[in-house]
Amino acid sequence: MRPHLVGTLPTMLSVVRKRVVVVIEGGWWFLVVGLAATWGCVGPVADLYPPAAGEATIPVWVVNHGWHTGLAVPARGVPCQLRPEPDRDPRAEYVEVGWGQRDFYQAHEPTSGLAVRAAVWPAASALHVAAFDRPPTEAFPTAEIVEIDLSPRGFEQLCSFVMHAYARDEHGQPVPLGPGLYGDGQFYLGRESYFLTTCNVWTARALRSAGLPISPAYAVTAGNIVFQVKRLGRSAGPE
Repeated sequence: MRPHLVGTLPTMLSVVRKRVVVVIEGGWWFLVVGLAATWGCVGPVADLYPPAAGEATIPVWVVNHGWHTGLAVPARGVPCQLRPEPDRDPRAEYVEVGWGQRDFYQAHEPTSGLAVRAAVWPAASALHVAAFDRPPTEAFPTAEIVEIDLSPRGFEQLCSFVMHAYARDEHGQPVPLGPGLYGDGQFYLGRESYFLTTCNVWTARALRSAGLPISPAYAVTAGNIVFQVKRLGRSAGPE
């Protein structure tokens, strides 16, 4: 694992809060209210969740970075990967993936103009992928984290959802966009457009693909995500 990871990851939260923000004030409130009104009881997907009694499970950690959420998973001993280039750092023990509006996600100094466009204007999306050598609770020591056990089948569906989110070039390869926010992170071009959605809705969709009884329509904010997953898992970080 690259030495610079050790020194940079503990300070990542301040970077993320400045650079990965979903605009709730000034426009998103109406979407929150409208979508929340449609939220009902969402059941688990049969044969995916919950894991069968005595079945081996694979953990996924939902990491609350303030406005933004990410999904962290083991990088070793699992049937599939969430990163499009696993050989980029074969020594990684864990990997975290997030999704957002491309320009705002990558901006060194996000502006209010970028924030407004991210909220209401169709735009390209990007995925942020970071590998690290410590458990998520150590990599993100001040973040609120919820750990959830997935069945192997649910984990494979999660992999499929995330891998399908990467745009591909004419040779079927992912499209790198540049260095990431922390550690040896990397941005990749997303396949979907970013429009009337949030990074947290995408996180919820990913978890739903794994069979969890979670409503993406209600997951507009990081707080919505945490509220829903806490009843499914266990707190693994400070609250």
